[in-house]
Amino acid sequence: MTKFLLATYRLRILFRGVFLLLALATVGLALSVLQQEKQLSYNNYQSNFNKTRLQISATLRHPAGQLALLNPPAEKQRAALRPLLLPYSAIDFDDQNKVQQAIAMSGCLVQYGNDGALCSGIGNNPWAGGFIYVAGNFNSTQLVSHKRGNESLTQAHRLKVSVSLRGQTYRWIAPFEEEAAPARQNQGVRGRWTGFNESEANKPNARPVRDFRGWAWQQAICNQADQDDKDVNCQKNTFFSLRLPIPVLQEALFEKKRPVWPPQDLDQMEVSLSVLPPDSETALLDSKNAPTATPFSLKDLQGNLLPGETLRIRKRDGQESKYDLINLTGAFEQSDESWNIITRLIRRLPVDEYDIPLESRETINTPLANYEVLLKGDVRSVSKSLSVVASRVSWFVGAMLLALTLAWLLIEISIIRRITLLTKRAVSLSRTMKGAGELEQFDISDLRSPDELGVLASCLHDLLRRVKEDVERETIRTEQEKEMWHAVGHEIMSPLQSLMVLHGSPDDQSNRYISRMQQAIRVLYGSASPSEAFQSTVLQVSEIDITLFLKNVADNAPLVGIPDVAYQGTDEVVMVKADEYSLEDVVTHVLRNAERYRKTGSVISIKLQTSETAVTIAIDNDGPHIADDLIDKIFEYGVSDQQDSAANGNRGQGLFVAKTYMAKMGGTISVQNVADGVSFILSLQRGNC
Repeated sequence: MTKFLLATYRLRILFRGVFLLLALATVGLALSVLQQEKQLSYNNYQSNFNKTRLQISATLRHPAGQLALLNPPAEKQRAALRPLLLPYSAIDFDDQNKVQQAIAMSGCLVQYGNDGALCSGIGNNPWAGGFIYVAGNFNSTQLVSHKRGNESLTQAHRLKVSVSLRGQTYRWIAPFEEEAAPARQNQGVRGRWTGFNESEANKPNARPVRDFRGWAWQQAICNQADQDDKDVNCQKNTFFSLRLPIPVLQEALFEKKRPVWPPQDLDQMEVSLSVLPPDSETALLDSKNAPTATPFSLKDLQGNLLPGETLRIRKRDGQESKYDLINLTGAFEQSDESWNIITRLIRRLPVDEYDIPLESRETINTPLANYEVLLKGDVRSVSKSLSVVASRVSWFVGAMLLALTLAWLLIEISIIRRITLLTKRAVSLSRTMKGAGELEQFDISDLRSPDELGVLASCLHDLLRRVKEDVERETIRTEQEKEMWHAVGHEIMSPLQSLMVLHGSPDDQSNRYISRMQQAIRVLYGSASPSEAFQSTVLQVSEIDITLFLKNVADNAPLVGIPDVAYQGTDEVVMVKADEYSLEDVVTHVLRNAERYRKTGSVISIKLQTSETAVTIAIDNDGPHIADDLIDKIFEYGVSDQQDSAANGNRGQGLFVAKTYMAKMGGTISVQNVADGVSFILSLQRGNC
């Protein structure tokens, strides 16, 4: 009963289960994609975290990073140009290449648009002297040198420099004095800046400041490629370096055995520098102007941080004491809002190593102190960023589930419900119907419609009526055939019994064929159809000498109208397992087919080949090939290539009988096209002897 109920509801269960599985698969696919995306996002976040760590570490180990460590950002706004603590003990201000390399590596230059750049700093070694170094570049025409003995300093290019610290201000005016240089091709102008105290510069016989040092190197070529280098209006780049003596700092170095360095008020010092052309107070470069780019600062590291990451840099002041130099947090980008339920769902999705905190701790060594860099990651940003995307995609998942639900409801109401009603009525009819009268009770008027199901319901009654009529006709035909076989068998069996008495001697060849006819009548007698009779036949398989058997068949073939049959094979005794009469029927049917299609005057050959376990009989004829579309069907019942074969006595059952008998004897039969005709191959099992 349970199996019947399951069979009754199987299609409906299958249909509804398919839609349920589609819905579950949609949800599962979405969750699987989210889990994979979370894993990929986390792996990507780990990779980016390591990149950030390496980038920050490399930046802080670079001279520009060490400059930022040595000069942490102040809480208040400072002057644009102030002396920075350089990551070098001192600057070799006399060598242009060394100065350029030092300020380029440290990144201390303050850019002033296209006018030039300035760098101001002090060395990290207090014993190098209390000096402030200033270096930079500016654009100008050919530098005009100050002639010695000329009391006026305004007729040459000059620098105005001032330094303010600890309530004091030092001011210098430094005119340019060109030095004679050996004549070289593309050799620019080289000279020094001679520094005078501003208060004494205009006095007669003013003497320059001894510790004030400065150099200038002007290029020989114009900044613009289309200008002539000898043009008086040609703008050329000039690089310069200064060493400014600061008496206050120099005096402080000798007050204590271990001076405090760098000075505690370093961030309160101010440096001012302007480059003036001859006979003009309009500066070519002025540090009081607003800079366009400042040196690298620790605050600039915030741009390297991913959202939620925190960076803490501590300065080790002694063995144990530490204090935070700066504390930065990666900013979250403004993004679309996400649903909290999706965020919580994403956080619950399992990801490898997700619970392991991301943290790195490194130490950066500088000449004056060691700094500890602590970088912490925030994996919550992975779920937050992914939930924003998932919130947008969830609308598509919801739309797919809604579409599946609507499709299920439509099919359930318009198709499954009607199929269920039709099935119930058909089952009820099949249980109660005993005759044609019950068909009138099969009412399907409410299920009729123009669609396919309605047409099916409308035609079902007519189909059942026609089926019943066909069954009745088939029953009548079967009874008639059975009666016909009974009559034929009865009428033929009596003459055969008489012939058997007349030809009862075993040496008489007629006895063999009469016995075969009796066997054929017994096979067909009482069966509903010939095919069923052949398939239900029980053969008496024994061991026979196949060599003697094939010789007799070849010798007696002319007696049944098949001349020119030749046996080719061994003369030794070869025993096989077979029914002699049935095997003779098989060979005779094959020979008749070969006779029908062979060329006139050609020989039908019977070849015998043996092996340890089987015997193969090949019957070859010289004639046309079997069509490709027919070669796999010729052993089926009723198949023939002749039109009106039944009218001519060919029922298409000879090869069917041959295949059936061979199978019952444990053998096989096959056919193949050969070069000159067709070859039938019969295979039998060998006997024990």
